[in-house]
Amino acid sequence: MKLAGKVAIITGGARGIGKVTAKKFLEEGAKVVICDYDQAAGQATLADLGSNDVSFFQVDVTNTAQVEAMVQSTIDTYGRIDILINNAGITNDGFLVKMSEEAWEKVLAVNLSGVFKCTKAVAPFMLDQKSGVILNASSVVGIYGNIGQSNYVATKAGVIGMTKGWAKEFGPKGIRVNAIAPGFIATDMVSTVPQKVIDTMKEKTPLKKLGTPEDIAEAYLFLASDAAGYINGTILSVDGGLVV
Repeated sequence: MKLAGKVAIITGGARGIGKVTAKKFLEEGAKVVICDYDQAAGQATLADLGSNDVSFFQVDVTNTAQVEAMVQSTIDTYGRIDILINNAGITNDGFLVKMSEEAWEKVLAVNLSGVFKCTKAVAPFMLDQKSGVILNASSVVGIYGNIGQSNYVATKAGVIGMTKGWAKEFGPKGIRVNAIAPGFIATDMVSTVPQKVIDTMKEKTPLKKLGTPEDIAEAYLFLASDAAGYINGTILSVDGGLVV
């Protein structure tokens, strides 16, 4: 198994890509800590996964105290943290001239500051171990932009910058930092997008289809595994060729 004996924290792990990734990691031998703001969804996912090697913490990634408590509990339970997947994210779209400051701040708090807070909490333990893998969720829109998503684009571009900076900062200490930039993936978040827009994106994508959460989970698995041991500071686009 590719992750035998590893301990992984997955934020936004109660549904969609996070849930599928948790399942994949369990199948590959990891012990998984699912973190999510949604208590009901987290408990349902815990029941669905049905493993003694998975646990759930209700965590708001914008709340430093909650994040630190979750990380310390993971250390107390498992003794180490090998993988952090900063997968939690939200959208609150709108054209710039109509976007409220509240919508701007909320998305930045979760998608950018949340990544910062979780990584800052986990990093000292990985530094002590002299090993670890940090994987961040960016997006293709963080690379090429998108209309009506000023806040989301800013956070995903920011995640790319942090990923590259941390790869240089932590690489000499044995910690690899990479990011995945999904294209349009068939999740609950994308289900709110009008069908006309989804059809347009399918047409623009060379593979002529949306990706699945499994596609992203497989990418996370590869980057988390020892098979990717010489990959650091990379932004892996998983988008069917959308940005080619």
